Amino acid sequence: MAGSLRRSIFAVAALAAAVAATPAHALGGGAAKLAQPCDPIDPQHCMMPFPNDYFTVRDNSTPTGRRLALPLAGMPRNVAGKPVDPSDINRADGFSPGSMIFTRVPGLDSQAAFQQTGSVPITDVAQSYAPDAPVVVIDADTGQRHLIWTEIDSNPPDPANRTLIIRPAKNFLEGHRYIVALRGMKDAGGGAIEPSAAFRSFRDNPAPGARGRRGQMEDIFARLDLAGIERESLYLAWDFTVASADSLAGRMLSIRDRAFAELGDTNLGDLTVQGSAPAFRVTSVTENPDPRLARIVEGTVDVPCFLSGGANCAPGNRFVIGPDGDPVRAVRGKVEANFRCNIPRSATDGPGAVRARASLYGHGLFGSTGELNQGQLKQLGNERNFVFCGTDWDGMSSEDLPVTAGLIIPDLSNFGMLADRVQQGMLNFLVLGRAMIHPGGFSSDPAFQSEGESVLDTSRLFYDGNSQGGIIGGALTAVAVDHERAVLGVPGMNYSTLLQRSSDFVGPTPLELVQNQSTAYGFSTFVYTTYPDERERQLVFSVMQLLWDRAEANGYAQHMTSEPLPNTPAHKVLMHVALGDHQVAPVTTEVEARTIGARVLNDPLVAAGRHSDSDPFYDIAPMPGDDWDGSVLVWWDSGSPIPPITNTANHSGKDPHEHPRRQAAARLQKHHFLRTGGSVVDVCGDAPCIADPAVSP
Repeated sequence: MAGSLRRSIFAVAALAAAVAATPAHALGGGAAKLAQPCDPIDPQHCMMPFPNDYFTVRDNSTPTGRRLALPLAGMPRNVAGKPVDPSDINRADGFSPGSMIFTRVPGLDSQAAFQQTGSVPITDVAQSYAPDAPVVVIDADTGQRHLIWTEIDSNPPDPANRTLIIRPAKNFLEGHRYIVALRGMKDAGGGAIEPSAAFRSFRDNPAPGARGRRGQMEDIFARLDLAGIERESLYLAWDFTVASADSLAGRMLSIRDRAFAELGDTNLGDLTVQGSAPAFRVTSVTENPDPRLARIVEGTVDVPCFLSGGANCAPGNRFVIGPDGDPVRAVRGKVEANFRCNIPRSATDGPGAVRARASLYGHGLFGSTGELNQGQLKQLGNERNFVFCGTDWDGMSSEDLPVTAGLIIPDLSNFGMLADRVQQGMLNFLVLGRAMIHPGGFSSDPAFQSEGESVLDTSRLFYDGNSQGGIIGGALTAVAVDHERAVLGVPGMNYSTLLQRSSDFVGPTPLELVQNQSTAYGFSTFVYTTYPDERERQLVFSVMQLLWDRAEANGYAQHMTSEPLPNTPAHKVLMHVALGDHQVAPVTTEVEARTIGARVLNDPLVAAGRHSDSDPFYDIAPMPGDDWDGSVLVWWDSGSPIPPITNTANHSGKDPHEHPRRQAAARLQKHHFLRTGGSVVDVCGDAPCIADPAVSP
C-alpha cells in the first residue's frame, strides 16, 4: 500500500472532522423507509445477529428470490446522528459471500470465555467439523458444514461492546442459504450463558405448519436437526442468503460489455481482439530516463464514462441505476484515463532486441501511476522483457483521497462513491489493456516503436499488481477479457476482514512508533471518531463490504479462475504472500486461495514454527510437481514475526510487505508464469521460499 497515504491523511483530516460535525439534515443523501422492525431474537442491537434473512424481503425478480431490506432506523449512525442510507445496498439480492457473521453474546466477551466455550479458533479451522463444535454454519439445502473460524472482537476496551465474530475460511457460495447455530456458550468462569427470552419462545414452543417468522424459525430448527444439531441445545440460530453473481458483478459486466461493444467486440470470452482500437493520445515521451528503461510514454486513453456528474468521471460521482439494475450511461462522453508505460531497454537496444510482453500494472492503496517507477518493476521489465503500463485506479487513487476522507468517511451513505468509481477504474484498466495489444492501438504510434517496428508483443496481455493492485487486481482478473494470467502480489480480499488487521488502517501505538522508527498513521482514527459506537463497529465494516463486493476480489473470487463469469475467459493466478505482512493480512489470502481453488507451493510449506496454525494451509492442496499450469499460492518468509491471531494489526518487527517483489527468484517465477502456455515453476528448491529483506534492485 502506498507510503504516500501516511503523509496525506492529516492533510484532509480537518475536512473530515468538519463534515462529520455537520448537522444530519445538511448532509443530504436519500431517505430509506423502515423496512422491518429489529430482530427480537438478539436484543443487544437492532441489526444483530447479522447477516440475517430477517432483513430481507421476497422478490421473485432476483436470482435468489430475495432482496435486502436493511432498515434505516437500524443502520450505524455518525456523530451527527445520521444513519447510513441503505437504499443502494438494498438493491442486492443477498449478503456478501465473505460475510463476517456477528452477534453479541453477553458473557462471551473475553479470551477466557472464548477458551471456555471452545469455539473454532483461527489456528485450527478443521474444528469446524467437530461433532460438538459450539458454533456451526451449515448449507441450508445440503446440511453440510462450512469451513469457518471464530474470534472475539479484540478492539473494544469495554467487554460490553465486544461481539462474537464468525468468518468464512472459504467464501460462502453465491445464491446459497446458510444457517448459523450457536450452542454451549460459556462465560469466563465456565458458566452456561442463557439465550434471550425471545429466542427461547421460538425454540421451546414448537409450532408445526406455522407461517411468517415462526414458520421460518421452525424451518431452521428442522434443518439443523437433520444436520445433527438438536433445537434444545441452541443458544441462538438464524439464516442468511448470499447474493447472486448477477447482484455482485452485474454492474461491472454491464459497463464492460457496453464499452467493448462500442469498439465492435461483443465476444469477450474468446481472448481474440476484434473491432476498433480505443482512441488514445501520447502527451509525453521521456527518452533514456534510467539504465533499465529506454523510454517512458505517458498519455490518455478514451474510456466510456458511466458515472454521473459529467464525462470526466471525477471523484465524488456515482452510478445512476436504471430500471434494469444496470448503470445508466448518463453522459455520452469519454473519460480521458491517464496512462504511463515503461519501455525497457531489452525491447529496443541492439540487434537482439525482441518485442516485449505487454502487461498491466496495478498500484497500491491511494497511489498512482508513479508506482511504475519502482526499482523492482523496472528490473523485472528489463531483465525479463516486459512493457508495463498502468493507469490511476479510480476510486482508490491519490486523486480520490480528499473525497474519501472529506465526504465518505464522515457519512458512509456516500460509500457508493468509492465502490462505483473503482468499477469505472477497472473499466479504465480493461480498455488500456486493449489499447496495448490491439494492432491499431499503441503499436501504431512511434512512441511505442523502435526502428519503425512495434516494441510490443500483442499476442496476449498479462497483469501484475501489488497490495491494492493485488486485492482489486483479483476482481479485475475475474472480468478480464485480454489477459488470462495474473500475478497478484501480497493480495487478500474482503476489506471487512482486512481493515482491522492492517497497519494502513490501524496505526501503531506511540511505543510502536518509537520502536520501529515509523511515522505511520491509519484511517481508523477518523472512522472511529465519526462512528464512535463500538457496538456498531463490525456492522459498519459489514455495511461497507456489501458495496465493496462490487469492487474488490471478495465479490468475484468464485469466478476468478475455473468458473468464469458470462462472456469471460477462464483465468489463472499466481499469488505471492509475505509472511507477517503488516498491511495485507495473509489469512485473507488463504481464504482467497481456498475460494479460487489455488494450490500451495512447496513441502515443507513453511519452516517449523513459522505459521500460527496447527495445520498450516488446511484445505489448500499442494502444487503437484515442480512445474504446474494452474493457480498457486507462494509463501515468502523474510523472518518477520508471524501475525497476531486476533483481529488486530501486526506492528511487530519490520514490515515484509514489499519483500517478495524484490526477490530475483520471485521475478523469475513471474517470468515463467506470465507467458502464453506458462506455468508455475518451483524456484525455491522444494523448500520454504525465503526472501532476503535487504534486497533492493
